[in-house]
Amino acid sequence: MRAIQIGELGGPEVLQEVELDAPEPGPGEVAIDVEYVGVNFADLQARSVGYRVRDLPFVPGLELSGRVRSIGADVDGFTVGQSVAAITDGGAYAEVAVVTAATVFAVPDGVDLRTAATLPTVLPTAYALINTVGKLQPGETVLVQAAAGGVGTVVGQVAKLAGASAVYGVVSSEGKAEYARKLGYDDAFLAETFETDVREATGGRGVDIVLDPVGGQTLRRGLESLALFGRLISYGNASGEPGWQIGQPELYPRGLSISGFSILGLTADAPQVLREIADRAFRLVTTRQVELPITAEFPLSEVAEAHRLMASRASTGKLVLVVNG
Repeated sequence: MRAIQIGELGGPEVLQEVELDAPEPGPGEVAIDVEYVGVNFADLQARSVGYRVRDLPFVPGLELSGRVRSIGADVDGFTVGQSVAAITDGGAYAEVAVVTAATVFAVPDGVDLRTAATLPTVLPTAYALINTVGKLQPGETVLVQAAAGGVGTVVGQVAKLAGASAVYGVVSSEGKAEYARKLGYDDAFLAETFETDVREATGGRGVDIVLDPVGGQTLRRGLESLALFGRLISYGNASGEPGWQIGQPELYPRGLSISGFSILGLTADAPQVLREIADRAFRLVTTRQVELPITAEFPLSEVAEAHRLMASRASTGKLVLVVNG
């Protein structure tokens, strides 16, 4: 089978197309003929700094869609040829992937496989940030870092469905700001000045929830944008900056709190919780309450170009690789 393999960490040039034996599923696993792969920033981190990489060489990729090829022992609920989407801790950039059955999902009715490749990580993450971790209450306000990215394009929509009175985005360019507004954000601010912009937009109050996949200095600035009793949820460190030490004096005077979330953490430690969240999240697509915009697609052989585009921070929405679609 064709696959993209990384033999050493580095830039997009280390993504090499190779021929490998197709893997077979073991007990509790499902083999999938991959048709589409969702590209995530975590893939770039795996390639460049070894994020979640156990051994070299490895095949990257965290989410995919395709059809069930074969089923391992002790697996129920799937049939050969069934359309599925899946989260996998590596291995999606290939014509065949073996995935733990607990993180394989039937593609919802009315959803094509191309769209399905964007469902497994982005939509459950957005749903959980707003409803499970953030516990947004009707009338509250939300600030979303990286609002034009994969999760950002969806989480604003989810927040509005949950009753947010206003959802603001933070982006890196005026073009992305306009893109975010078209997706339903009440306003979008440039990263350089977002704290000031948030205070002006809220009459000095700040927002109730900040969602931050960036980390580093941006996280600390997000705390400054919170209202009394506000909550910040950290779900990534795209900045690559070392973690910031947050002291009690920054939290208790205004009753602030910080939480974390990782979709990959759920796949490893709480797959049943992940499935419950995913089932609720996927209904938002089947009922057409949420749109998942795919803005660019690349054949598997051009995966390096997909990584370069995402690394440039010029992309919006979701990028996908076409494997057998």
